[in-house]
Amino acid sequence: MVVPGGAVNGQQATLGVMGGGQLGRMFVQAAQRMGYFTVVLDPDVISPAGLVSHYHIRTDYLDQEGLAQLMQRCAAVTTEFENVPAAALITLGAARPVAPGADAVAIAQDRAREKAHFVRCGVACAPYAVIETAAQLEGVADDLLPGILKTARLGYDGKGQIRVRTRTELAAAWQQLAGVPCVLEKMLALKAECSVIVARGWDGVMVNLPLQLNLHREGILAVTQVHEGNVSPVLAEKAVAATRAIAQGLQYVGVLCVEFFVLQDDSLIVNEMAPRPHNSGHYSMDACDLSQFDLQVRTLAGLPLVQPRQHSPAIMLNLLGDLWRDGVTPAWEQVLALPGVHLHLYGKLKASKGRKMGHLTVIGATAAEVRATALAAAAVLGIESF
Repeated sequence: MVVPGGAVNGQQATLGVMGGGQLGRMFVQAAQRMGYFTVVLDPDVISPAGLVSHYHIRTDYLDQEGLAQLMQRCAAVTTEFENVPAAALITLGAARPVAPGADAVAIAQDRAREKAHFVRCGVACAPYAVIETAAQLEGVADDLLPGILKTARLGYDGKGQIRVRTRTELAAAWQQLAGVPCVLEKMLALKAECSVIVARGWDGVMVNLPLQLNLHREGILAVTQVHEGNVSPVLAEKAVAATRAIAQGLQYVGVLCVEFFVLQDDSLIVNEMAPRPHNSGHYSMDACDLSQFDLQVRTLAGLPLVQPRQHSPAIMLNLLGDLWRDGVTPAWEQVLALPGVHLHLYGKLKASKGRKMGHLTVIGATAAEVRATALAAAAVLGIESF
């Protein structure tokens, strides 16, 4: 256990994070509130997390000297994005507690391995085929079309994905993706998208946040709604149980998000998992007594996990770089004049289309009140209604 203000094996109570983006920044801020020193390893000299951390190691994720510095300074290490090389986590894990571990991260980095894990856990996913060779491409079953061809590795926020309707389009898409290993998923008629975040400790204790109803635009999360009535209690219970089974099957330690599709018949299938805090859980910073980043700190440090409680209905709006039209700052003063609004900006110095610059959380006494305020905020900012 890494006790705040204490020391472990001669190490000061310092927690490290691989990655310097906004998720790392919010982890660092949560850790600092609890009295920890923090270290960020990220090559970007102006990374959002590096700018607020006590220490910033500016090296590549596989740089041996950088990893040695991280191990020297930290009592335990986490990661803020799934594409941190698993090899780096193996190196760190040989000397320090690392959560999540390299094995779990490696599975999340590969869609084929990820889907195989879902199947082992008894959690339904869309019909799919792995395509690594021309022969596998030729052997794809007709009933998988139309579908979505996704790169097996390094895809996120809709990147590395192409919709295909015919075999000709499938072959062209595979060539467009440079013939790398891919997964073809059958396209299904969706009713909704949702996600569940769990936290599992070193001792196997597991807690979860409520089910989150999500809306994506162009492959990027736009809106998350978390309140009673957003989905049926039965569906929420199934999603939570499936997420816990996936985490348990990995013997996972840390915060894990699992995303689901809800089909037209209200059945549930798993989409993918993220071995870290997730955009859809940001509302928890304002609407729950423990945020997903508080849970990340607790799991890494071996501190007790208690079930988070949501005290207010919430809607989260993603703030993308598109809002900084022609370099003009959005009208924050108008937005902050609305009741129950909480603005979180990530300290990024350059806005660009599709780049996550921050988020807005709206909380209130009732779901109707929150929705009305969130729609008003969206109108002020020029965000498409929902």
